[in-house]
Amino acid sequence: MTFVNHAQSFAGRPVVDVSRDEPLPTLDTPVSWRFSHNEFDTSAGYTPSEPFRGAFDEFLAEVGPSVESLVIGPWGYAAFNVAPIAQLCAAAPRLPALRALFLGDMTSEECEVSWMRVGDVSPLLTAYPELEVLRVRGGQDLTFSPVRHERLRELAVETGGLSAAFTRAVLDSELPALTDLELWLGTPDYGGTTDVTDLAPLLAGERFPALRRLGLRNAEIADDLAEALSTATVVPRLERLDLSLGTLGERGAAALLAGQPLTHLTELDLHHHYLDVETAAALVAALPGVRVDVSDPRADEEDDGESYRYTAVGE
Repeated sequence: MTFVNHAQSFAGRPVVDVSRDEPLPTLDTPVSWRFSHNEFDTSAGYTPSEPFRGAFDEFLAEVGPSVESLVIGPWGYAAFNVAPIAQLCAAAPRLPALRALFLGDMTSEECEVSWMRVGDVSPLLTAYPELEVLRVRGGQDLTFSPVRHERLRELAVETGGLSAAFTRAVLDSELPALTDLELWLGTPDYGGTTDVTDLAPLLAGERFPALRRLGLRNAEIADDLAEALSTATVVPRLERLDLSLGTLGERGAAALLAGQPLTHLTELDLHHHYLDVETAAALVAALPGVRVDVSDPRADEEDDGESYRYTAVGE
Protein backbone atom coordinates (compact mmCIF):
# COMPACT_ATOMS: atom_id res chain seq x y z
CA MET A 1 0.00 0.00 0.00
CA THR A 2 1.00 3.56 -0.61
CA PHE A 3 -0.84 6.76 0.16
CA VAL A 4 -3.49 7.15 -2.54
CA ASN A 5 -5.84 9.67 -0.95
CA HIS A 6 -5.56 12.88 1.00
CA ALA A 7 -6.87 13.06 4.54
CA GLN A 8 -10.63 13.58 4.60
CA SER A 9 -10.66 14.49 8.28
CA PHE A 10 -8.07 15.61 10.79
CA ALA A 11 -8.26 16.43 14.48
CA GLY A 12 -11.95 15.58 14.45
CA ARG A 13 -12.76 18.04 11.66
CA PRO A 14 -13.43 17.69 7.93
CA VAL A 15 -10.56 18.78 5.72
CA VAL A 16 -11.29 21.61 3.29
CA ASP A 17 -8.80 22.42 0.54
CA VAL A 18 -7.60 25.97 0.05
CA SER A 19 -8.02 26.89 -3.61
CA ARG A 20 -5.60 29.32 -5.18
CA ASP A 21 -8.20 30.26 -7.79
CA GLU A 22 -11.29 30.84 -5.65
CA PRO A 23 -12.11 32.69 -2.43
CA LEU A 24 -12.20 30.66 0.74
CA PRO A 25 -15.69 29.33 1.40
CA THR A 26 -17.77 30.60 4.30
CA LEU A 27 -18.35 27.67 6.63
CA ASP A 28 -20.65 27.13 9.59
CA THR A 29 -18.61 24.38 11.26
CA PRO A 30 -14.95 24.15 12.30
CA VAL A 31 -12.67 22.64 9.65
CA SER A 32 -9.08 21.70 9.05
CA TRP A 33 -7.75 23.85 6.22
CA ARG A 34 -5.50 21.97 3.79
CA PHE A 35 -2.90 24.16 2.13
CA SER A 36 -0.65 22.92 -0.66
CA HIS A 37 1.34 24.26 -3.58
CA ASN A 38 2.20 21.30 -5.80
CA GLU A 39 4.86 22.47 -8.22
CA PHE A 40 7.56 20.33 -9.80
CA ASP A 41 10.66 22.51 -9.84
CA THR A 42 14.05 20.82 -9.52
CA SER A 43 16.02 23.99 -10.20
CA ALA A 44 15.81 25.30 -6.64
CA GLY A 45 17.80 22.44 -5.13
CA TYR A 46 17.16 21.29 -1.60
CA THR A 47 15.65 24.55 -0.40
CA PRO A 48 12.15 25.72 0.54
CA SER A 49 9.82 26.49 -2.35
CA GLU A 50 9.49 30.21 -2.91
CA PRO A 51 6.09 29.89 -4.65
CA PHE A 52 4.81 27.95 -1.63
CA ARG A 53 6.20 30.59 0.70
CA GLY A 54 4.45 33.42 -1.10
CA ALA A 55 1.13 31.65 -1.47
CA PHE A 56 1.13 30.58 2.19
CA ASP A 57 1.82 34.15 3.28
CA GLU A 58 -1.24 35.26 1.32
CA PHE A 59 -3.33 32.59 3.04
CA LEU A 60 -2.13 33.73 6.45
CA ALA A 61 -2.93 37.34 5.64
CA GLU A 62 -6.49 36.34 4.81
CA VAL A 63 -7.43 33.98 7.65
CA GLY A 64 -4.36 33.24 9.77
CA PRO A 65 -5.73 34.42 13.15
CA SER A 66 -8.80 32.16 12.83
CA VAL A 67 -7.04 28.93 11.79
CA GLU A 68 -7.32 26.28 14.49
CA SER A 69 -6.40 23.19 12.48
CA LEU A 70 -4.03 23.09 9.50
CA VAL A 71 -3.02 20.38 7.04
CA ILE A 72 0.03 21.01 4.87
CA GLY A 73 0.15 19.09 1.60
CA PRO A 74 2.85 19.38 -1.08
CA TRP A 75 5.23 22.25 -0.33
CA GLY A 76 6.52 22.35 -3.89
CA TYR A 77 8.05 19.04 -4.92
CA ALA A 78 8.88 17.46 -1.60
CA ALA A 79 11.70 15.31 -2.95
CA PHE A 80 13.62 18.50 -3.76
CA ASN A 81 12.02 21.27 -1.73
CA VAL A 82 12.47 20.86 2.01
CA ALA A 83 9.48 21.15 4.33
CA PRO A 84 8.50 24.71 5.32
CA ILE A 85 9.22 24.14 9.00
CA ALA A 86 11.13 27.39 9.41
CA GLN A 87 8.31 29.32 7.73
CA LEU A 88 5.69 27.65 9.92
CA CYS A 89 7.70 28.46 13.04
CA ALA A 90 8.13 32.08 11.97
CA ALA A 91 4.38 32.27 11.29
CA ALA A 92 3.41 31.35 14.87
CA PRO A 93 2.37 34.94 15.79
CA ARG A 94 0.07 34.92 12.77
CA LEU A 95 -1.50 31.59 13.80
CA PRO A 96 -2.38 32.27 17.43
CA ALA A 97 -5.36 29.86 17.45
CA LEU A 98 -3.54 26.88 15.90
CA ARG A 99 -4.07 23.71 17.92
CA ALA A 100 -3.62 20.91 15.35
CA LEU A 101 -1.05 20.54 12.56
CA PHE A 102 -0.52 17.79 9.97
CA LEU A 103 2.67 18.25 7.97
CA GLY A 104 3.01 16.14 4.83
CA ASP A 105 -0.44 15.08 3.60
CA MET A 106 0.63 13.83 0.17
CA THR A 107 -0.26 10.93 -2.07
CA SER A 108 2.45 8.74 -3.54
CA GLU A 109 1.82 10.36 -6.93
CA GLU A 110 2.71 13.73 -5.42
CA CYS A 111 5.78 12.31 -3.66
CA GLU A 112 6.71 8.92 -2.23
CA VAL A 113 6.89 9.07 1.55
CA SER A 114 10.52 7.94 1.63
CA TRP A 115 11.52 10.82 -0.70
CA MET A 116 9.86 13.61 1.30
CA ARG A 117 12.46 15.98 2.74
CA VAL A 118 11.31 17.12 6.14
CA GLY A 119 14.01 17.99 8.68
CA ASP A 120 13.79 18.43 12.44
CA VAL A 121 10.11 18.76 13.34
CA SER A 122 10.57 19.47 17.05
CA PRO A 123 10.96 23.27 16.55
CA LEU A 124 7.26 23.26 15.66
CA LEU A 125 6.48 22.30 19.25
CA THR A 126 8.68 25.07 20.58
CA ALA A 127 7.07 27.62 18.26
CA TYR A 128 3.52 26.54 19.16
CA PRO A 129 3.30 25.97 22.92
CA GLU A 130 -0.51 25.62 22.70
CA LEU A 131 -0.43 22.92 20.01
CA GLU A 132 -2.41 19.82 20.96
CA VAL A 133 -2.09 17.58 17.89
CA LEU A 134 0.95 17.06 15.66
CA ARG A 135 1.06 14.56 12.79
CA VAL A 136 4.05 14.34 10.48
CA ARG A 137 4.65 12.27 7.34
CA GLY A 138 8.00 11.94 5.62
CA GLY A 139 11.27 10.11 5.19
CA GLN A 140 14.35 12.02 4.07
CA ASP A 141 16.20 13.90 6.84
CA LEU A 142 13.33 13.27 9.26
CA THR A 143 14.70 14.09 12.70
CA PHE A 144 13.59 15.08 16.18
CA SER A 145 15.23 16.75 19.17
CA PRO A 146 14.09 16.25 22.78
CA VAL A 147 11.62 18.94 23.87
CA ARG A 148 9.28 19.75 26.69
CA HIS A 149 5.72 20.64 25.73
CA GLU A 150 2.91 21.03 28.24
CA ARG A 151 -0.14 20.78 25.95
CA LEU A 152 0.57 18.18 23.24
CA ARG A 153 -2.01 15.37 23.45
CA GLU A 154 -1.41 13.51 20.18
CA LEU A 155 1.82 12.83 18.30
CA ALA A 156 1.91 10.70 15.15
CA VAL A 157 4.85 10.06 12.82
CA GLU A 158 4.10 8.31 9.51
CA THR A 159 7.14 6.94 7.72
CA GLY A 160 8.41 3.93 5.81
CA GLY A 161 11.31 3.68 8.24
CA LEU A 162 11.80 5.42 11.58
CA SER A 163 15.34 5.85 12.86
CA ALA A 164 16.34 4.82 16.35
CA ALA A 165 17.66 8.34 16.92
CA PHE A 166 14.21 9.81 16.19
CA THR A 167 12.50 7.35 18.50
CA ARG A 168 14.94 7.93 21.34
CA ALA A 169 14.56 11.71 21.01
CA VAL A 170 10.77 11.41 21.27
CA LEU A 171 11.12 9.22 24.36
CA ASP A 172 13.60 11.68 25.86
CA SER A 173 11.00 14.45 25.55
CA GLU A 174 8.82 15.67 28.39
CA LEU A 175 5.20 15.47 27.18
CA PRO A 176 3.05 15.30 30.32
CA ALA A 177 -0.28 15.72 28.48
CA LEU A 178 0.40 13.11 25.77
CA THR A 179 -2.43 10.57 25.55
CA ASP A 180 -1.89 9.27 21.99
CA LEU A 181 1.45 8.20 20.52
CA GLU A 182 1.66 6.68 17.04
CA LEU A 183 5.00 5.70 15.51
CA TRP A 184 5.29 4.04 12.09
CA LEU A 185 8.49 2.02 12.44
CA GLY A 186 8.80 0.67 8.88
CA THR A 187 11.73 -1.33 7.58
CA PRO A 188 15.54 -1.02 7.43
CA ASP A 189 15.26 -0.59 3.65
CA TYR A 190 13.85 2.89 4.29
CA GLY A 191 15.86 3.85 7.36
CA GLY A 192 13.85 1.96 9.98
CA THR A 193 16.48 1.22 12.64
CA THR A 194 14.19 1.40 15.69
CA ASP A 195 14.05 -1.89 17.59
CA VAL A 196 12.47 -3.09 20.83
CA THR A 197 15.42 -1.97 22.94
CA ASP A 198 14.95 1.63 21.76
CA LEU A 199 11.36 1.47 22.99
CA ALA A 200 12.27 0.04 26.41
CA PRO A 201 11.52 3.18 28.48
CA LEU A 202 8.12 3.47 26.83
CA LEU A 203 7.23 -0.20 27.26
CA ALA A 204 8.34 -0.07 30.88
CA GLY A 205 5.81 2.68 31.56
CA GLU A 206 8.50 5.22 32.40
CA ARG A 207 7.46 7.80 29.80
CA PHE A 208 4.30 9.84 29.20
CA PRO A 209 2.14 9.21 32.28
CA ALA A 210 -1.09 10.25 30.52
CA LEU A 211 -0.64 7.79 27.62
CA ARG A 212 -3.79 5.83 26.77
CA ARG A 213 -3.35 4.93 23.10
CA LEU A 214 -0.19 3.42 21.69
CA GLY A 215 0.33 2.72 18.00
CA LEU A 216 3.48 0.92 16.86
CA ARG A 217 2.40 0.62 13.26
CA ASN A 218 3.73 -0.36 9.85
CA ALA A 219 6.45 -2.39 11.57
CA GLU A 220 8.55 -5.14 10.07
CA ILE A 221 9.34 -6.12 13.68
CA ALA A 222 5.66 -6.55 14.59
CA ASP A 223 6.22 -10.02 16.08
CA ASP A 224 9.03 -8.71 18.27
CA LEU A 225 6.79 -5.86 19.40
CA ALA A 226 3.95 -8.23 20.24
CA GLU A 227 6.27 -10.37 22.34
CA ALA A 228 7.53 -7.33 24.21
CA LEU A 229 4.03 -5.97 24.74
CA SER A 230 2.81 -9.29 26.12
CA THR A 231 4.62 -8.47 29.37
CA ALA A 232 5.12 -4.69 29.06
CA THR A 233 4.29 -2.58 32.10
CA VAL A 234 2.68 0.14 29.97
CA VAL A 235 -0.09 -2.11 28.62
CA PRO A 236 -2.45 -2.22 31.66
CA ARG A 237 -2.97 1.56 31.48
CA LEU A 238 -3.69 1.62 27.76
CA GLU A 239 -7.17 1.81 26.30
CA ARG A 240 -6.20 1.24 22.68
CA LEU A 241 -3.29 -0.73 21.24
CA ASP A 242 -2.44 -0.58 17.54
CA LEU A 243 -0.06 -2.97 15.77
CA SER A 244 -1.66 -2.54 12.36
CA LEU A 245 -0.08 -2.17 8.90
CA GLY A 246 2.86 -4.41 9.81
CA THR A 247 3.94 -8.02 9.42
CA LEU A 248 2.34 -9.56 12.52
CA GLY A 249 2.35 -13.34 12.24
CA GLU A 250 1.80 -16.48 14.27
CA ARG A 251 4.68 -15.81 16.68
CA GLY A 252 3.34 -12.40 17.62
CA ALA A 253 -0.23 -13.63 17.92
CA ALA A 254 0.85 -16.49 20.17
CA ALA A 255 2.61 -14.01 22.46
CA LEU A 256 -0.49 -11.82 22.68
CA LEU A 257 -2.69 -14.82 23.48
CA ALA A 258 -0.34 -16.20 26.13
CA GLY A 259 0.72 -12.90 27.67
CA GLN A 260 -0.87 -10.54 30.14
CA PRO A 261 -4.63 -9.91 29.89
CA LEU A 262 -5.81 -7.51 27.22
CA THR A 263 -9.48 -7.57 28.18
CA HIS A 264 -9.25 -4.05 29.61
CA LEU A 265 -8.64 -2.61 26.13
CA THR A 266 -11.43 -1.01 24.18
CA GLU A 267 -9.63 -1.62 20.87
CA LEU A 268 -6.87 -3.84 19.50
CA ASP A 269 -6.04 -2.95 15.91
CA LEU A 270 -4.14 -5.62 13.99
CA HIS A 271 -5.38 -4.99 10.46
CA HIS A 272 -2.95 -5.79 7.63
CA HIS A 273 -1.44 -8.90 9.21
CA TYR A 274 -0.05 -12.32 8.27
CA LEU A 275 -2.24 -14.51 10.49
CA ASP A 276 -4.14 -17.56 9.35
CA VAL A 277 -7.91 -17.62 9.73
CA GLU A 278 -7.86 -19.79 12.84
CA THR A 279 -5.37 -17.62 14.72
CA ALA A 280 -7.21 -14.41 13.84
CA ALA A 281 -10.46 -15.96 15.07
CA ALA A 282 -8.75 -17.09 18.29
CA LEU A 283 -7.66 -13.52 19.03
CA VAL A 284 -11.17 -12.20 18.50
CA ALA A 285 -12.66 -14.96 20.66
CA ALA A 286 -10.17 -14.36 23.46
CA LEU A 287 -11.22 -10.70 23.76
CA PRO A 288 -15.04 -10.67 23.60
CA GLY A 289 -15.41 -7.15 24.99
CA VAL A 290 -12.70 -5.62 22.81
CA ARG A 291 -12.99 -4.29 19.27
CA VAL A 292 -10.40 -6.49 17.57
CA ASP A 293 -9.66 -5.54 13.96
CA VAL A 294 -8.15 -8.46 12.05
CA SER A 295 -9.20 -7.26 8.62
CA ASP A 296 -6.95 -7.18 5.55
CA PRO A 297 -5.13 -10.51 5.98
CA ARG A 298 -2.04 -10.88 3.83
CA ALA A 299 -0.17 -13.90 2.50
CA ASP A 300 3.58 -14.44 2.29
CA GLU A 301 5.00 -13.71 -1.13
CA GLU A 302 7.40 -16.22 -2.66
CA ASP A 303 10.41 -15.33 -4.75
CA ASP A 304 13.09 -17.81 -5.77
CA GLY A 305 12.26 -20.10 -2.89
CA GLU A 306 12.24 -17.31 -0.27
CA SER A 307 9.21 -16.00 1.60
CA TYR A 308 8.69 -12.29 2.12
CA ARG A 309 6.35 -10.14 4.20
CA TYR A 310 5.79 -6.46 3.60
CA THR A 311 4.61 -3.57 5.69
CA ALA A 312 1.76 -1.55 4.29
CA VAL A 313 3.87 1.53 3.56
CA GLY A 314 7.48 1.53 2.42
CA GLU A 315 8.59 3.67 -0.46
